[in-house]
Amino acid sequence: MQESRYIYIACPWTPKGGGMFKVADYLIQSQAPLTTTEGADLRPLDTRGGFSALYSLAVLARAVAKLVGGRLSGRLAGVHINMAERLSLFRKGVILLACRALGLPVVLHLHAAQLHHFYRDLPAPLQGLIRWLFSLPASCLVLGQAAGRFVTEELRVPAERVEILSNGVPEPTHARRQPGESTVQRVLFVGNLSERKGVSDLLQALALPGFDPTQLEVTFAGGGDVASYEAKARQLGIDNFVRFAGWSDQQQVAQLMAMADVLVLPSYDEGLPLVILEALANGVAVVCSPVGEIPSVMTDDVNACFVAPGDVAGIAKGLQRVLQQPLLRLALERNGRALYEESFSLTRFFSSVAKIHQRHFGIAAQQLKDSTLSGRKCACDF
Repeated sequence: MQESRYIYIACPWTPKGGGMFKVADYLIQSQAPLTTTEGADLRPLDTRGGFSALYSLAVLARAVAKLVGGRLSGRLAGVHINMAERLSLFRKGVILLACRALGLPVVLHLHAAQLHHFYRDLPAPLQGLIRWLFSLPASCLVLGQAAGRFVTEELRVPAERVEILSNGVPEPTHARRQPGESTVQRVLFVGNLSERKGVSDLLQALALPGFDPTQLEVTFAGGGDVASYEAKARQLGIDNFVRFAGWSDQQQVAQLMAMADVLVLPSYDEGLPLVILEALANGVAVVCSPVGEIPSVMTDDVNACFVAPGDVAGIAKGLQRVLQQPLLRLALERNGRALYEESFSLTRFFSSVAKIHQRHFGIAAQQLKDSTLSGRKCACDF
């Protein structure tokens, strides 16, 4: 029997991969078992490893060796490269060059929220190198219109080779909390604890008048400098209703999301955060800053409440509006869920990726009928 063909999904297959890893893992989790030679098998290609930068060089070398092996066997149909900024860009550049040398077709999936800042700060020769790297893939997949403009206008990728691909997330795996189940209102932040994510701004906002600490529970789920933010919460006198869950895996976040009334994400820079899509899937009201691709797919007071990044008073006001106006919160929940079903379901995402693979690789994976992924677990970095 002829051995099946496969497609590599390249990204860091460790918690360091963050949302980029989650997207890739969702794809692999949701493929149907390969029963014939007509479809392709999606396989992970680790490009980073979970340890030091020096160790990542060995992982990268092993990834290149796998590309060589796949090319020699004739079974490797193509490579789907997931790229962010900084070192991710240069690691994936090595994969791109290897694929070019081996004659392997590539699609490049850009997840970076800050690549435009990173690129503009580079000297001209490195900018030229990045533009050349982006000229190599058969297609460049971007999260939305803003990223598309950057890729076409500054990286000079022809518009016909740029495709907008919205990420998708699975159906919730935990039952949603029922209205009136608890008098305590639960606010959830999910993300790496950092200033870019607006964590200090949110803590300061929670210390302003207008919140009832006896009826409020705010959970920060994510890694980063947890200790310093815990100390800041104590200094602000809000540690009685603010708790830090630390790094949380996929199932832990799913449990937190099912119990949440509001997701808040007052970031300074984003692409299109998976955590927002997961909140929409769960019917959780979203309070967020309109940055990156967010304002192109969401509408203020329709399926989200927008707050300006860095505006502490505005963050407090927006959060209080959603918490204190049940009809507004209910509208955000319902409209958010409708937006998920229309644009961000895993079924839709997988189907879009399969069409891209079929077009550029001549073959694609088949999708599981059940998109909840309820029987699978992965370690994801938030």
